Amino acid sequence: MSTFFDEMKLSFADVKVTDGKIDTNDFLIASESLIKLFDLLGSSAFAVVQNDMTGNVTKVRAKLLAEPAKAATLQDLILSEAGTKNKTATQGLLWLSRGLQFTAQAMRETVNNPTSEMTTTFTDAYGKTLSQYHGMLVKPIFRLAMKACPYRKDFFAKLGADQEKVEQQLKTWLAALEEIVKIIMDFFTSGNYGKGL
Repeated sequence: MSTFFDEMKLSFADVKVTDGKIDTNDFLIASESLIKLFDLLGSSAFAVVQNDMTGNVTKVRAKLLAEPAKAATLQDLILSEAGTKNKTATQGLLWLSRGLQFTAQAMRETVNNPTSEMTTTFTDAYGKTLSQYHGMLVKPIFRLAMKACPYRKDFFAKLGADQEKVEQQLKTWLAALEEIVKIIMDFFTSGNYGKGL
């Protein structure tokens, strides 16, 4: 029986990382697979999250298509725009990474707190991640989305019928996602590349 993770085009566990540098194309495909996770949450309230992440994937992919040699890895992409006026792809990557960080935190809290409902784990994760970057117009929209999370058992049932397999795949995927988010966020911090974006 196939699971949500079996159907992903690419898991974060399969994204190529060479000498600490993340392959841009792999990262984008894995990110698009992750964005489909929000479909399983089953509320139109998550459309705002999905649309934002999809828009940022598009910005990064445009840079990769326009200048493949300069954007082969995420780090190269950031460095190619550092010191220039046009930082569209870097900004897209920063916001996409923040969205991934929120998703990783939400899923980590869900995995680590098996008795907590997802409205709680997602709301907590939002408070620890994205909330600090959102203004007073955006926060209520996201808070509403968090309240629209499905019951835990319903969400996990949508991930796949074989719950043991789902649990193993989720843990592998989540650990890889967390590692990639950490690498990219640390890189942004190392050179203050996200300043003003």
